[in-house]
Amino acid sequence: MRSTKYIIGFAALVCLVCSVVVAGSAVTLKERQTINKQLDQKKKVLGVVGLYTSGEEITPEEINKRFAENIEAKLVDLESGTYVEVSAEELANFDQRKARQDPARSKSVASNPAQVARVPNRVLVYLGLKHGKVDKLVLPIEGKGLWSTLYGFIALESDTNTIAGLTFYEHGETPGLGGEIENPAWLALWPGRKAFEKTSSAWNPKISVKKGVAGSVAEDPFNVDGLSGATITSRGVSYLLQFWLEEDRFGAYLGNFRNNTLKGGQG
Repeated sequence: MRSTKYIIGFAALVCLVCSVVVAGSAVTLKERQTINKQLDQKKKVLGVVGLYTSGEEITPEEINKRFAENIEAKLVDLESGTYVEVSAEELANFDQRKARQDPARSKSVASNPAQVARVPNRVLVYLGLKHGKVDKLVLPIEGKGLWSTLYGFIALESDTNTIAGLTFYEHGETPGLGGEIENPAWLALWPGRKAFEKTSSAWNPKISVKKGVAGSVAEDPFNVDGLSGATITSRGVSYLLQFWLEEDRFGAYLGNFRNNTLKGGQG
């Protein structure tokens, strides 16, 4: 029969070996995880502008090729709505979540339905290019659903009002209910809808997920079908879209784009 000291020592040794193996694996796989995350982001951006179809078999090489040929990343200062000149390395390594958590690189915002507490001073946007000109704008969005923060992108046509697509790349909503924000059939309802109601003096965010079934794009341009059994998640999508499209967020940038007053033109 083994002594208590032996058993404790053996258990401690097993724990130590396991800890070393787990830590080593985490370090070894970190680079691969980062690469996979970047590839997934690129795939989502390609999908929201119509350059990738959900379910399509695509290699990492093809993802990078399509992205390089059709997409340009830009750093935008939200307050001025202008592009920020940074090196390619800084652009590639920009982490919007870290910027949002840093008081020196973000600001707190008033209580809002999207439940966003802080907004980064700078955000990373993507320009969809066609024949060398900006065809679509891809804007990062986030806000609370029922159980989690929803992270995604909305793509606007170059008129800055017509929605080209919507996608979410991270959330913790219930599968089959709020998780349906990833359903290709639901996402297919967004293209052609209008993000803003234009008046003589302002562009007011109006796009919304309604309870029940929305009309056609022509008849009901500001609404999209609600998610069955997921009222709070549906509201969350409405709130976060309206929050980020407001004047204090992407309003200045979109206004500069419309007026062609961005530094360096339209990308």
